[in-house]
Amino acid sequence: MSRWLRPVLSRVIQRVGLSAGPREPEAGGQARFGLLFDIDGVLVRGKTPIPGARRAFQKLVDSRGHFLVPVVFVTNAGNCLRQTKADQLSHILGVPISQEQVMMSHSPLRMFKQFHHKCVLVSGQGPVLDIASNLGFSNPITIDSLRESYPFLDMVDHTRRPKILPPSATDVPRIEAVVLFGEPIRWETNLQLITDVLLTGGCPASHHQAASSPHIPVLACNMDLMWMAEAQSPRFGHGTFMVCLENVYKKITGKELKYEVLMGKPSEVTYQYAEYLIRTQKQWAEPITTLYAIGDNLMTDIYGANLYNRYLQERTPLIGSQALVQAASGVPVVSVSEEEEPSLETVLSFPSATSCRSIVVCTGIYNPRCEVPADTPQSVTETVFHGHRDFRFDPALVEPGHIVTDVSAAVDLIFELEGFVQRGGPRTN
Repeated sequence: MSRWLRPVLSRVIQRVGLSAGPREPEAGGQARFGLLFDIDGVLVRGKTPIPGARRAFQKLVDSRGHFLVPVVFVTNAGNCLRQTKADQLSHILGVPISQEQVMMSHSPLRMFKQFHHKCVLVSGQGPVLDIASNLGFSNPITIDSLRESYPFLDMVDHTRRPKILPPSATDVPRIEAVVLFGEPIRWETNLQLITDVLLTGGCPASHHQAASSPHIPVLACNMDLMWMAEAQSPRFGHGTFMVCLENVYKKITGKELKYEVLMGKPSEVTYQYAEYLIRTQKQWAEPITTLYAIGDNLMTDIYGANLYNRYLQERTPLIGSQALVQAASGVPVVSVSEEEEPSLETVLSFPSATSCRSIVVCTGIYNPRCEVPADTPQSVTETVFHGHRDFRFDPALVEPGHIVTDVSAAVDLIFELEGFVQRGGPRTN
């Protein structure tokens, strides 16, 4: 049996009941649960730390600053590299955070290798070329560089219109896909150029093609309609930009904009990837069977956690050792050798977690005074459902498992539910 198949197989066997099953947590023993933290509205509002955040993380590390339980930060932000976000969190929380503990909305794009060697147009802000390169894309092009090649395409801002039309650029390759990392700065420019790319089959300087269907692939990260910063009310997020793009495209073509993939919360692939990051933290000898997702947004954090929990609960148990081995490897047993490594997609398909529980805090988007209408067909309209149009509204999915005041109270609740006793004492500085 190959070196990577043994641990995968043992987890699958345990999950289907061929072992004694998960043991009860012991006082001072290793945790069998992991924590998935949202950031905006849970730990910070804009650049301002939420008061309970440092207090929460003093409970999660020992006196040497080592984590007592596995932790991953799952944010829908996509405007920086993982290491940058880890450095920011280390400063805010007062504990060392590594990039392996950080998941950005675009992190699962590492799996989409079929696009890594294509010419892709990337939209967003921040170091988008560095982000794309870090994810594996070898031939990205930015909105700004596309505009520089074809300045006559961007005409909304009169002050940026070219005085003299330059000769057509000849060094821009055909764009084969569009990747939306996050909300841009100049929305009108991005809306115009992305629409041009979609309506011309990737050659934005040419004529729009009325029958350009299907359009080139669009991969989108971060569907948050709104997010919580320092202001008293939520601010526009990338989901709002996506609504604009979808409606512009439909108004022009009469057809729906189609996505190759939607990632970021509440998408299932986001939670699969987050569970994978929990599972690959090397210091935990025992498999992590329960995840707790702490967030402030019912339509993303809670919907996504509950959707993933439903996925975990509905997984069909695998029976029989031959089926277990084949399922764990993704290929017939006879073809697995010591040298082979599993694809990331295969690894994501076999989590050690069996449940994902949702906890909402009252320090961000969530308003405990507002209730979700129970009679969906009669009382839920598009103005109520703030999730993405491709996600079906289900009242059960936006119902949090627990409601607490802040992230510190969330940690206290989880420790109580798990009967977990801190080893070495919490950090107090």
